[in-house]
Parts: sequence; C-alpha cells; structure tokens
Amino acid sequence: MTVRLLTNIGRLWTGNDVFSNAAILVHNDRIAWIGRAAELPQSVPGVVDDIVDVDHVENLGGALVTPGLIDAHTHPVYAGNRYAEMAMRSGGSTPSAITAAGGGIGSTVTVTRGTDPWTLCNGVRERLREWLLNGTTTVEAKTGYHLTRDGELADVRLLRELEKEPMMPRVHVTFMAAHVVPPEYFGRQRDYVEAVGAWCADAAAAGANGVDVYCDEGHFTAEEARWVLASGRNVGLLPRVHAGAYSRRGAVQLAAELGCASADLLHHTSDEDIAMLARYGVPAVVCPGTALQRGSLPPVRRMLAQGVTVALGSDHNPGHCGITSMSLVISLAVAAFGMSVGDALRAATLGGATVLGAPDRGVLAPGRLADVQWDADHEGAFAWAFGLKPRKVWRGGIPVQ
Repeated sequence: MTVRLLTNIGRLWTGNDVFSNAAILVHNDRIAWIGRAAELPQSVPGVVDDIVDVDHVENLGGALVTPGLIDAHTHPVYAGNRYAEMAMRSGGSTPSAITAAGGGIGSTVTVTRGTDPWTLCNGVRERLREWLLNGTTTVEAKTGYHLTRDGELADVRLLRELEKEPMMPRVHVTFMAAHVVPPEYFGRQRDYVEAVGAWCADAAAAGANGVDVYCDEGHFTAEEARWVLASGRNVGLLPRVHAGAYSRRGAVQLAAELGCASADLLHHTSDEDIAMLARYGVPAVVCPGTALQRGSLPPVRRMLAQGVTVALGSDHNPGHCGITSMSLVISLAVAAFGMSVGDALRAATLGGATVLGAPDRGVLAPGRLADVQWDADHEGAFAWAFGLKPRKVWRGGIPVQ
C-alpha cells in the first residue's frame, strides 16, 4: 500500500473544476483527496492517519495537471507502412489508382498476415509506448488487418498481453474483423459478415471490450453492420460504428437504433444525423488528423451545441495518420474544428472515458485513477504547442518517466 502526496500543482484541471496552488493525495492507484493545497486535511480516514506520514512527497514545480488523455479511436495492430500511397494521394491519385498500384487496406492485410508474431508484437509495443510517453494513459485499439478468425483473435490476445507490460497504457480492445472483406471472400460478402458475427463470442472470450464495423461505401452496408454489431452486443461487446467517413449510408441511424457506444469519424454528417445522435445519446468520436487529410471536417461545433457528447481520437492507422500524441490531436481539434481548449481537452479525457465505458478515468476526483503532469502552467498551451509534452506521466499514481 503506497500513499503519495503531489504538491505545488500550479494549475489543476480536473475536468469539472480548475484549482490554483493545488495538491493530490494518491492511495495506490486512486485519488484519495484533491483540492487546494491550503485545504489539505491533516488525515484521511482509511488512507493516512497523519499527513506527515505519507510514503512519498512529489513537488510538481508549479506545473499544469490534467487527467490522463484518452485516445478513443486507433488501429495500431499492423505491419509495414504505406508511405508511397500517402505520396500518391497527396499528388492527386484516385483511390482506384492507388489500389491498382498495390496500395489500400488490402496491402496492409497482406503484409500483416505475412509478418511473424514477434515482429508484429514489437511494432505494436513501440506504438503503445509512444502514446504513454506523450501523456495518453488509455488507448482504444482495434484489430482489423488480419481478417481471419485466428489472426483477429491473436490480435486481441496480443493487445491484452501488451497491456500487462511496464510502460504500457491501459488498452481498450475493439474487435474489428468487419473492416473490409478479405480477398478469399471475394464475391461472398454475406458469408464473411456471418463468419464475423460468429467470431464475436470468441473475441469476447479472448478479452475484447468492443466490436466495430466500417459501415460505408466500399466496406459494409447498414444491414450487414447491424448483423455484426448485434452479434457482438449479444456476447457483451460494446458496439461502435465507423460512420460517414466517405458518404452517408445509414450508419448514424443504425448507431442510434442499436444504442451504440459511439459513431466515429462523421466527416459527412447532416443536421438530421446530429439531431439523432443527440436524441439517442450516442457519442461522436471525431479525428481531426484524418479529417484534415480527407478535406472534409465534421460539424463538431454544431454537435456540441446540440448536446452531443464528443470524444477525440487520433485514428492512427497505416494508410492515413501516424499520430500517437493526443495533445497534438487536441491542438488540431482547436485549430480545425473550432473547439475551445476546454471542450477539446474534455473530449480527450471525459469524452473518451464515456465512449469506452470507463468511469474510473477521464476526470480527477476521489476514487478515480491518478494521472498526468504537463510542461506548462495553463491548459491554453495545448492550442499553442501543437504537441505539448508532459513533464512526467503518471499511470495510476505511478510515475512512468
């Protein structure tokens, strides 16, 4: 049992309140007390009889402290890269031209399938470590580049095992075998949809938390997505959907009908879609890096005005975006989506916790997990720095750097 006192916090952004000259008392991995340093109690029942007896006192040097950031949308389990494809796309090449040149999701599937498990594991480990060192203490991580039963389940187990290692963020595993139809199922899309639905129970048993379907042009229809998401929900997986990335194909309506944990991307979203998200309480996960690349920005300010819960994600994936810094995502959300710093920071903390069904994080309060200290004295630095660095990362009250 360890008790730490974090003192000399210049500015404490809890997610609900802001305090100056603050302190946090941490018991094991949880916050036991939080508030202004001048109001620090002499004792906390069940934690410490006299505040002078704490195990460790940490002087944070007047820095800003926030909850650990949460990346609510990533695709980190892959091998290889698609840099040449990125160059082609930036030069105006069409998706069909890129595919003809050997690019696209299928190319990542081919390389990932052909990579030995040790090499694949090392690549994913390095990516997850980068997230943590950049101040992201929880990462939602999707499968989706094996597209076979055994490969997808191995990816779920890989993520679960990596989470147990030192210097790793907490991981929320999303089963996404319904990413695209693999080549061996060409012309048999319905057969693949039924297969993925049948794999959901095995994914849950292997440790997955959620299930996701790419419901869009060139991927899966709303009815196909409904089958997979319902199959996942029936075995306890949180249903999520890629919606409106390229076009509107009924994905938002499906998310509302099924009560999905989130509708993600939403580059092509109407006022009707926003009203539906608000009415049915479906959070929106928006990813500014990918939105900027595609030149189509979701109407985030209208979502917030309608009361939609918004979360931020990097959408880290091999074909569009390599971001592993949620502080950079916050900066981009402020610049591109017109979000206030407070709204963007809240979307990268409490919004992500809401989407992932993780009530023990996202805000700093008694009973919640204790997390990150930043190299700044005000949260406005997130809008200025474009990748604000943490001075020290705390994961559950333990310093990891």
